[in-house]
Amino acid sequence: MNFKRKAYRRLLQWKDKPGRKPLIIRGGRQVGKSTLVGQFAGEFRHYIVLNMEKHAHRRFFENLQDVRQIAEAIFLSTNTPKDGGTVLLFIDEIQESPRAIQMLRYFYEERPDLYVIAAGSLLEFALREIDSFPVGRVEQMVLHPFDFEEFLMAMGHTAALQALRQIPVEPYAHDTLIDLFHTYATIGGMPEVVKQYIQDGHSMINLAFTYESIWQGYKDDVAKYARNPTERKVIQHIMYTAPHEKDRIVFAGFGRSNYRSREVGEALRALDQARIIQLIYPSNSTNPPIIADFKKRPRLQFLDTGLLNHALQLQAEMIGIEDLNTAYKGRLVQHLITQELMAQHEMPSYKPHFWVRESAGSQAEVDLLHLHGKYVVPIEVKSGESGTLRSLHQFMERCGHPYAIRLLANRFSVSEVQTAKGMPFLLMNLPYYLGARIPEYAAYFTEAH
Repeated sequence: MNFKRKAYRRLLQWKDKPGRKPLIIRGGRQVGKSTLVGQFAGEFRHYIVLNMEKHAHRRFFENLQDVRQIAEAIFLSTNTPKDGGTVLLFIDEIQESPRAIQMLRYFYEERPDLYVIAAGSLLEFALREIDSFPVGRVEQMVLHPFDFEEFLMAMGHTAALQALRQIPVEPYAHDTLIDLFHTYATIGGMPEVVKQYIQDGHSMINLAFTYESIWQGYKDDVAKYARNPTERKVIQHIMYTAPHEKDRIVFAGFGRSNYRSREVGEALRALDQARIIQLIYPSNSTNPPIIADFKKRPRLQFLDTGLLNHALQLQAEMIGIEDLNTAYKGRLVQHLITQELMAQHEMPSYKPHFWVRESAGSQAEVDLLHLHGKYVVPIEVKSGESGTLRSLHQFMERCGHPYAIRLLANRFSVSEVQTAKGMPFLLMNLPYYLGARIPEYAAYFTEAH
């Protein structure tokens, strides 16, 4: 069962790009990197796969010093003709061979005729062992779990997909889309989980085993790459306790432990770099650029909301609820919208942010910020009347533009609102299932109003 991914278009652009460089696809284990490249291989005459977990494949890079010799040895070993048309060379699990990572630059410089893609999970851990990363000689992209659009693609629900892509979404499509989104919010976007769900006739009975397998795989990987026994213990503790932490965290004593702030901070930053559990920092920016404030308490963002639901044992509770904002005090839908927004960005450097304003006796917090051109657009993820959005009002009184977005269970609408001080602004109400479409709707909103 092969699923279509939106990232396929990005690979096609890379293939046709003048001055093409080797491409590194980053992302967590089991988000579908190898499957995506395998599908993309159909665009080429020949396809060579090297898996750096296999010694027979690592030795090409360990025993040979020259990239031309490496290429010749690979062609010979795989019986690939050297003049038989386009060749895609896929180096999978490249984190297992620091030498292979270093050699990517020479493919760009000495064998530009080859199309080279590398993929790896926990790649950031492997980079610790590399003296010189081939900066400027490779391109990078990140593959995320399925967003809602890709979930619909996997489900084969083309009618819902077409309705989702219409801007603005038609009112008649709301009930169907919100029901499908509830399913997506419950099981998440890990390809193996979605595949199991479809194969079992849309049943969730057997999904627990798949979640456990994925999460255990991450634990095993992290233990393998931890720099010392202490870091290994702290990381394992974090992965066990992090799902139960409330919203914004402090490092010291994390998860009711005796670990110090420095130990927890180092372990969390390692998990953040590996994209398993990321640190989402606040900002007090109301105008570009959005600058993170690393002195303030961050939120935790897990690779996938389905994995978080499983860890919290909330999936049974989520079945049949009318408003996702009632699940786990609104934390899960906020987490999922953040995941959806992140999935629209392929660059490894992208990080979402939320807005805070802290002063003596008062605190304001807006769930997400989206940079659209010259605007920092605030995004709230909650139900409730517009007049109760006090933090959003404070942001709008400072940002110098009239555009704000709220995600909730209701149908699409645009409202004219006033802050507590009487300042008018426009509030675009998006149903939850449009989280992945925030960039497109922000453009529509600012251009149409």
